[in-house]
Amino acid sequence: MIDHVTFGVTDFARSTAFYDRAFAPLGVKRLFDLPADQSDGVKVCGYGDDRPWFWLAEENATTGMLHIALQARCRADVDAFHAAALRAGGIDNGPPGLRPHYHADYYGAFVLDPDGHNIEAVCHGAPD
Repeated sequence: MIDHVTFGVTDFARSTAFYDRAFAPLGVKRLFDLPADQSDGVKVCGYGDDRPWFWLAEENATTGMLHIALQARCRADVDAFHAAALRAGGIDNGPPGLRPHYHADYYGAFVLDPDGHNIEAVCHGAPD
């Protein structure tokens, strides 16, 4: 079981602005901020629902394309995530839709974040 994941980012302000907006439709919000003057010169923040589990740090930018998928409650939330992420500056990497090669009810959408990481929202249930 994964407890949390941390991405090093190239531009902290740009990345937090993206994730603040892109994650909102999924009920994921910024829960923790640690300014650079309180953490050895590194800005850090954590996103989650009831606790932070997705972290950004302004150091050691993660290289190569990573993929993370967040579970959505319904297909409408997948659609809302995709739209919000594009409005926040993300790049479409697969519009909302069924991916039956995974399983019959796999409904997902993919965007690239400001550093090029593949962020997905997925619903595994039947239509809303």
